[in-house]
Amino acid sequence: MMLNNRIRELRARFRFTQQELASKVGVTRQTIAAVEKGEYVPSLLLAMKICREFDMSIEEVFQLQEESE
Repeated sequence: MMLNNRIRELRARFRFTQQELASKVGVTRQTIAAVEKGEYVPSLLLAMKICREFDMSIEEVFQLQEESE
């Protein structure tokens, strides 16, 4: 399974740079970039912090997707 997310889209809507979001949730800009690209699966705590910045639920920001074979 893969974890997809809408972070890039939501950052644009809220006018946050990667650095601004990273500072708000206590990680590096590189971590936010990696999460956006699907290269890094965030901890539950980090996912919840990100969702809180957008005032959205986990399910609204992150979606599980079956990997195609």
